[in-house]
Amino acid sequence: MAKADIPDFLSRSYWNGTIKMSLSKFFILCVLHRGPLHGYEIAREVSALTHGCCTPAEGTIYPVLRQYEQGGYVTVQNETVSGRQRRVYSLTDKGREAFRVAVAAWMDVTECLLECRNVLDGESMPDALRAG
Repeated sequence: MAKADIPDFLSRSYWNGTIKMSLSKFFILCVLHRGPLHGYEIAREVSALTHGCCTPAEGTIYPVLRQYEQGGYVTVQNETVSGRQRRVYSLTDKGREAFRVAVAAWMDVTECLLECRNVLDGESMPDALRAG
């Protein structure tokens, strides 16, 4: 691996980008769990929900929505507003179940992150985070 290919792990923007990529799928499910939305509303709701931490661009949202649609996690209805076509996405029962599973998985990670923060604050490494 060339040195230029190595990310700057000291950069907050590197970690913010990594978090954003990982959480976009989760937060798209989250805002659709509240009710049907079109693409622009999804981006706006995710940004508001995360206080701007996760603001998915069109290039992120639509491929994810296509995956969810193909997998049966969302349904799509076309509607015309002021002469413009837009696609409104709704979670299916399978999508609601995926969100429930995702929340459980992220809560497990959250507990580990909180334990890591405690290690930074001087506490010893919990057994659950020790290798072996």
